[in-house]
Amino acid sequence: MNVANDSDVLEEPAPSVRAVEWEGSSRDQTADLSVGAKVYLSIIIPAFNEENHILGSLQTIHQYMGRRDFTFEVIVVDDGSRDGTQTVVEEFGRSHGGVRLVQNGQNRGKGYSVRHGVRVATGRDILFSDADLSTPVGECERLLPFISSGEFDVAIGSRALPESRLEIRQPFYREWMGRMFNKVVQKVAVPGIVDTQCGFKAFRGAVARRVFRMQKLDGFAFDVEILYLARKLGYTIREVPVTWRNSPDSRVNASRDSMKMLRELFLIRLNDLRGLYEYPIERQGISENV
Repeated sequence: MNVANDSDVLEEPAPSVRAVEWEGSSRDQTADLSVGAKVYLSIIIPAFNEENHILGSLQTIHQYMGRRDFTFEVIVVDDGSRDGTQTVVEEFGRSHGGVRLVQNGQNRGKGYSVRHGVRVATGRDILFSDADLSTPVGECERLLPFISSGEFDVAIGSRALPESRLEIRQPFYREWMGRMFNKVVQKVAVPGIVDTQCGFKAFRGAVARRVFRMQKLDGFAFDVEILYLARKLGYTIREVPVTWRNSPDSRVNASRDSMKMLRELFLIRLNDLRGLYEYPIERQGISENV
């Protein structure tokens, strides 16, 4: 198993989901933007003090993906954990191929961790998921066909669509705060997307690499920022209903983090007005190595 440290994030890296449908995509190389990909799917898991969850999640992902007829890698990004997360991942990786551990060196935030994972990922397509698998890994079969077909550039799990299935709901006050937050999100950043915060999102690989290179926020509002940036660059986004189970161990503090996320929403618009999201290369014709 390969272990990388924080320096990796500063360097630019040199399926229905049935395999038949995935490999049979009609996208040409210009649309695919994925020349040089080493595996079909990179799964990125940001992890901070996840010793109690990460082993079960890795076992579930590896068993599920091992039954699929395509190549994959699992990248766990350790965000400065103070428990045994690193040891658990290292031990699992010694006996299971395709598992990689990268480390931030210190606690930097979920947004930073996912960006780090995207930087080192080698997949044609990239999916990130919460470490507790609040959205079961099998739900990738709902998202991936939309991007593998070339119909969309980004597919995101949603808990707020009529077809979404919430098996374990959040406390009512958290659901209420989430709805209020989304109303502001739709006014300020990404109108039309009813759930930006579900931690289950898939991208065409080169699209992810381009969008995350422009990302500035390291905290929980990074989800909104990357969707805002994807829209700004002209990429298409599909919101997909998924199964979701609330974890009682969620580290999002309803009052503290909600206020911070609201401030970051307006920072996204300010960053854009200040020109911090300008990208020098036009979308058409970009390569995998941009």
